[in-house]
Amino acid sequence: MDISATIFLSKGRDEAVRRFHPWVFSGAINRIEGKPEDGDIVEVYDSFGNYLATGHACTGSIAIKIFHFGPDKPENNFWEKKLAQAYTLRQKLGFTNNPKNNAYRLVFSEGDGMPGLVIDIYDSIAVIQAHSTGMYLIRKELSEALQQVYGKKLKAVYDKSSEALSKSGSTSAGDGFLYGNFDSTEILENGHRFSIDFINGQKTGFFLDQRDNRAILARYAKGRNVLNAFCYTGGFSVYALAAGAEKVTSLDSSRKAMDTLEENLRINGFENSNHENIVTDAKHYLGIVPDNFDLIVLDPPAFAKRHADRHKGLQGYKFINSAAISKIRPGGILFTFSCSQAIDNEMFVSMVMSAAIEARRNVRILHHMGHSADHPVSIFHPEGVYLKGLVLMVD
Repeated sequence: MDISATIFLSKGRDEAVRRFHPWVFSGAINRIEGKPEDGDIVEVYDSFGNYLATGHACTGSIAIKIFHFGPDKPENNFWEKKLAQAYTLRQKLGFTNNPKNNAYRLVFSEGDGMPGLVIDIYDSIAVIQAHSTGMYLIRKELSEALQQVYGKKLKAVYDKSSEALSKSGSTSAGDGFLYGNFDSTEILENGHRFSIDFINGQKTGFFLDQRDNRAILARYAKGRNVLNAFCYTGGFSVYALAAGAEKVTSLDSSRKAMDTLEENLRINGFENSNHENIVTDAKHYLGIVPDNFDLIVLDPPAFAKRHADRHKGLQGYKFINSAAISKIRPGGILFTFSCSQAIDNEMFVSMVMSAAIEARRNVRILHHMGHSADHPVSIFHPEGVYLKGLVLMVD
């Protein structure tokens, strides 16, 4: 790989890298040999000239995102080997060649040693989403590496990086196929069928991180009147109906998402089931929610995408949780989530406690939840935890 610059860290500022933390902050840099641009590959050395790591140069406070740690430097076919390692992990975890599940996250950024990169597998289609310029610039190389790892099993590779890159202020990009061509596909998750619009849908098309949590919901849904707020394409709704829910109400502000939800109900045999769609703002609805639900799911988008938004985000989460806790039937079950990386688990639990105090209800925690195992988190990078969830019993 082509190295654009050599980065020397200040004395005593190399400990984080030696502990395998994948971010180098600008304040740790002493000098730079070369003129790296956003996305360029650079090598990192300590103040004595000892090689430490290789990564992508970034703009902002995080100056380098490391994808390889020393002592040796990256070898030939580096990205193919990295993707093969990620595949082997999913294979060991039982995600590949699984008759009940044919969709999983192949690459989870820092958790797989590839900061700024997400790759989701939907049956025979790989969807790439670069969150950094460096990963976007090697998208074609990644596509070729995926073809080597999967062989004939892979029918298409779609790059869906434009939204993520525009939010980070990185290189402007246009989405499109890097290999093959498919409009959409259908997957199996725990035996349930879902239609995936990876071109027009949110993120890469489906929220695979909630797989295990949807399975937990199935244990509680039988005979209950369920509200699935912020439902997107209805993952929790399908699981609830399959588990024998008395009725399911799915709520989202997106008509397009609701159209996909209706298709998901149809392909699972629930087209004529006891299900109601409501297309409206979920926050508004939760302010006037009726008191006839005894299982509520709150899975909102990130209310706090930056640390600066934390207070406002916590207030938003508190509002919807207080409303749900206030109105849910006695003995009801609340599934509540936050996917805001800026809000840690302690803050989330504290917010839910405040909402329960405000609602004047007795609330007990039954489960702590997070993302599925195909979203591994490096123990050296705790910032990789983003999805937090609780299952609550409300008396």
